[in-house]
Amino acid sequence: MTLPTRAIDQYRYFSVRKLLIIQRVVTTMRFLLIKTLLICCLTLFLNGCEMFGSKSSSSTEDEFAGYNEAQFHKQAKEALQKENYDKAVKLYEALEARYPFGEYSAQTQLDLAYAYHKNGDAEGALAAADRFVKINPRNPSVDYAYYLKGLVSYNRGIGIMDRFLPTDSSQRDVNSAQEAYNIFNDLVRRFPNSKYVPDARQRMVSLKNNIAMHEARIGQYYLKRKAYVAAVSRANTILKDYQRTPAVPYALQIMQEAYTEMGLTNLANDAKQVFNLNYPQGVPEIENPKNSFVYDVWDFIGFDE
Repeated sequence: MTLPTRAIDQYRYFSVRKLLIIQRVVTTMRFLLIKTLLICCLTLFLNGCEMFGSKSSSSTEDEFAGYNEAQFHKQAKEALQKENYDKAVKLYEALEARYPFGEYSAQTQLDLAYAYHKNGDAEGALAAADRFVKINPRNPSVDYAYYLKGLVSYNRGIGIMDRFLPTDSSQRDVNSAQEAYNIFNDLVRRFPNSKYVPDARQRMVSLKNNIAMHEARIGQYYLKRKAYVAAVSRANTILKDYQRTPAVPYALQIMQEAYTEMGLTNLANDAKQVFNLNYPQGVPEIENPKNSFVYDVWDFIGFDE
C-alpha cells in the first residue's frame, strides 16, 4: 500500500521541522553549557586572584606588623644603603603614612624623594622633594631638596641614547635641561654657601651650553628653510642670553649668512668682522670627553646631522 503524495510531503515536512527543532535545542544547550563553563572558570580565576592578592597584601602587612616608627626608619635606611630601592620606597611610604607627624617625618620625606629618584621614579622624586620644601622651609637640609630636584631634572634629560651612544643632546628637546638649570639657579641664589653649590654650578655650565647649542641648531634649521628673520632672531638670543658658550661662533655664522641672503650687506659684514676678530682660527673644536672609536664612527656616519 502506497501513501498519497500529499501525505508523504506532510511527513517529510514534519520530520524536517522536528529535526530542526532538535538541532536548535542541542545548539541552545551547548551554548548554555559553554556559557556556564566560562562563568565558572571566570569565577574561579577571580577568586584565585583575590586569594593571591589578599595573600600578598597580608604578607606585606605581616612583614610590617608590629613595627614602630624607629624600626620602620631603621629598616628603610638599611634598604637604602643596600641599594634595595624598591623595598626602601615601600618602607618609607608606609612610615610616612603611619607616622606623618612623627620624629622622623622630615627625614622620611627627604629619604623617600631620594629613594624615588634611585628607583627611576622622577615624578615621585620631584613631588616628594617639593612636599619637603613646602612643609619644612627652614629645615637645615632644604638646600639638599633643591639640589635633588635639580639632579632629577638633569638626569631626566639624559636618556638611554645619551648614556650608551654618542648622540648630540642639543638636537633634542631641552625642556628638562631648562628646568634643571632653573632649579640649580634657585639653589645657588638661595643658598650660596651650600656644599651642593659647586656641583650645581658645574652642571649649570653644561646645561647652559646644551641649551645654547639647541638654539644654534634651530637657527641652522631656519637657514635651511630660508626663514632668515627667524634664524637671526635665534642668533640674537644666543648672543644676548648665552654669552661665553660654544654656540656663540655658530650664532655669528648664522647672522652673517642670513643677513647676506636678505641683502643686508653691512650687517653681514659686521657679523663677519666680529667672528674673525674673536675666532681667527675658525669655530673652536668642542672638547668631547667621550672621544673614542665608537664616537668617531658615529660622527663619520653623521646620525646627528
